[in-house]
Parts: sequence; structure tokens; C-alpha cells
Amino acid sequence: MQPDSLKPSRPRVQHADSSLRATRAEILLDAIGHNLRVVQGAAAGRKILAVVKADAYGHGVVPVARRLQDEGVDGFGVALAEEGIELREAGIDRAILVLNGINGGAHREIIAAGLTPVLYEISEASAFESVSGSRPIDVHLKVDTGMGRLGVPLGELSAFLRQLRRFPSIRIAGLMTHLSTADVDPQYVAEQLAGFAQARGLVRRFGHEPSVLHVANSAALFRHPESHFDWVRPGLALYGYPGADEIDAPLRPALRWRTEVLRVRTLQVGESVGYGRSFRAPRETRLATIPVGYGDGLLRSASNRGQVLIGGVRCPIVGSIAMDLTTVDVSGVSGVAIGDEVLLLGEQGGSVLDACDLAVAAETIPYEVLTNVSRRVPRVYLNG
Repeated sequence: MQPDSLKPSRPRVQHADSSLRATRAEILLDAIGHNLRVVQGAAAGRKILAVVKADAYGHGVVPVARRLQDEGVDGFGVALAEEGIELREAGIDRAILVLNGINGGAHREIIAAGLTPVLYEISEASAFESVSGSRPIDVHLKVDTGMGRLGVPLGELSAFLRQLRRFPSIRIAGLMTHLSTADVDPQYVAEQLAGFAQARGLVRRFGHEPSVLHVANSAALFRHPESHFDWVRPGLALYGYPGADEIDAPLRPALRWRTEVLRVRTLQVGESVGYGRSFRAPRETRLATIPVGYGDGLLRSASNRGQVLIGGVRCPIVGSIAMDLTTVDVSGVSGVAIGDEVLLLGEQGGSVLDACDLAVAAETIPYEVLTNVSRRVPRVYLNG
């Protein structure tokens, strides 16, 4: 039985009906399938390890993983052991790689669930050896070629491999690293790949023959084919974003975040709205209040900067985004009324707002925009 400490907190999942809260995230599963096919085309025959950590980047890990498995994905990457265990309990039977290694004592649970751990600390090799029962345990060895976070530094790899000889149950089935500048700096990518080649040679000299090499993230998938090796590890691309602005790939955003107008009123010149009076009307201004705020994941840093769509028209957010409420200027849209659909992300009336647009307004990245949509926003899963 799964320990309580490993049971994840799940966002609410509902089907589309009239009982739903007006604020909800509609997950377009056909877009997920389409994006996988785009990724497969770019990977040119390499296997696809779909990165579904952080609840599939806010989209809902179980429905997304089931769709990807149905579409023929080769495996999944998660950050945490409990994420992998959740997938196993949901019937996912493909390879699952625990990308961040093990932070805690779930070594037996990882083995029991058939998860593949990423290894970069010799203490973790010892812990797995102690629970192996002399059975071989396949791991993927992570080397640090320049990200500077996790992984065995190249300068310490020889010592690590010598120490690993003390743990005969540990088999290096895969070798990996993580690119830090695939979206912006091809020269540093080349340096990291040279370091990876060095690590690969050293691992072989110590008698290991990893059958799987993998490096490429979403941006590298499209920009650096020399990084593809045996597997590629797309994350953001599966959800509709290529990972770099200049990449032209026919991806489809898979999350449509919508709400409805809660109230409409008019501000006179000089009147203000919201905490801190950060917006004062320069003219007579028609305002719509919408029932979504930073408690739902709408980043407060988008106050007086972001936009929403109403009737296919971009309407600016005015005033400070609050926990539950946000106000937008609808002076440019005629006839706005209570109950009208408001789109924070997605397509409406031929206009599109995506996570990149909101990221620019909030001075962040689309990854944060997507993963920030909170668990109180119901996810509704749509086909077609």
C-alpha cells in the first residue's frame, strides 16, 4: 500500500456540465496527441520520454499520460518518486524515469513500482544496494556537464565510478545530462555535448555499457539534432510550446483557461479600482470584474500589464490582481454582460492568448504560467 507521505495532492477533475465553476482549465487532449506526433517527427526515430512532472505541467498527469500512452509514447519522465507511483497506480505501464533522483527513503517503493531512478550520489547507490536483495537495479547515471545543479561533475566522475564498484547490484542502463542553454546559446550546448562525450568514454572505460543515452529537452529537440542520441525528453513541447521563441513548429497549446464576467460597472475619471489604487481611470472606463485571481494561479505580477480575451478582443487587466478577483477594461468591447466568456489562455473568436503572452506580461516564463494554475481550478478533459 502506498505510504501517506507518497500520496500526491490532486487537482479537481470534472466533466463539463452546468455545475462547474465558471473558472476552469479545459485540457485539449487531441492537442496533446497532435503535439506528440510533431515531436516524433522532429525526433526522427528516436524514442520519446514524455516529461510529465509537476502534474504534467499543470495539465493533469493521469489523463495526459493515458492519452500519451494510447498514442504510443515510449516512456515518461517525472521529478519525484510519488509522481511515478501515481502513474503506476493509474495503469501506466511504460518506462518511468525519476529525473531528480531520490530525495527521501522511498527506495523500496521505487523498486516495487518498477521505476528507474536517476543516480548521481554514491550514497543513493548504497541505499539501493541495501534493499536490492542482490537483484540487479537499473539506473540512469546523470553527469553534470554545465547545468551546475544535479549530476556527477565531470571532474569527480572517475572517483564516483571507482566507488560504484562496491555496489554490484547497480547497473548503469542509461547515461544522461541536462542542457542549460538549448534555447539561447548553441556554443555552450556544444561545450556540454563535448563534456557528455568525455563522460561516455570514461563510463565505458570503467566497464559500463549504457544502452540508452539522452540529453535533448524541447528546445534541443528542434534546434540541436546532434543532441538527440537514443531518447529525447520533451516537456513543454507536448503542451504546445516549442521552448524557444524562434522555433517554428506546428504545436497546439493544450490548455484553455476560461472564466466569465461576474460584474460590469463604469469608473468615472479619477476613480480607482483594487488594492493600492494602482489604476485610476484616465477617462470614463467600463470595467468587468472576473472571478479569478492569484489564488487560481493568475500571476499578480501581470497586474496592469496582462490581457484577457472577451468576444475575441484583447482587454487589458487594470488594477492589482487579487486572490479571487481581477478587473479588466472592456471599454473597447460593446455590450459586455454578466456571464460572458473571458479567456485567460487559449483561442476565442479568431484571437489567441497563450502562455508566452502571459509570461511576457508577468515577466516570467511559460513554464511558470502553466504550472501555476492552481488545484482549485477544475480541469475538464476534452476530445475533439
